[in-house]
Amino acid sequence: MADVFLISCVKSKRTSSCTAGEMYTSPLFVKMLAYAKSLRPRQIFVLSAKYGLLDLDTVIEPYELTLNKMPSSSRAAWAQGVLTGLKRRIDLDRDQIVFLAGLRYRELLVPHIQHYSVPMEGMSFGRQLRWLSEQNHV
Repeated sequence: MADVFLISCVKSKRTSSCTAGEMYTSPLFVKMLAYAKSLRPRQIFVLSAKYGLLDLDTVIEPYELTLNKMPSSSRAAWAQGVLTGLKRRIDLDRDQIVFLAGLRYRELLVPHIQHYSVPMEGMSFGRQLRWLSEQNHV
């Protein structure tokens, strides 16, 4: 059983401030969050390109930013910030972490985490949606 889920942000967002758990509106994010919640992990975080590591109840403003277009030095700084936040909240050597996140959102984090899985690794966007629907039975 996973202790912690890390879910990447998505492009589709609400137009006004709200919690991180409510901000992202794409079907993919909604299904990833439902899947994570269904497994009742100890914690679920959002990996935000702008804000870094977010608790679901943290209120944020909408933004337009993605790690996919960020220079490698900026991605490295982002990853260090996320790792600092994770170290304050979880045990990177013991906790089981599940990434529901694309490569850019996990590549610089994975080397610092002992136990992790990426259940949708290598799946196309459409396959991810199907897999999540199968897991969520919707």
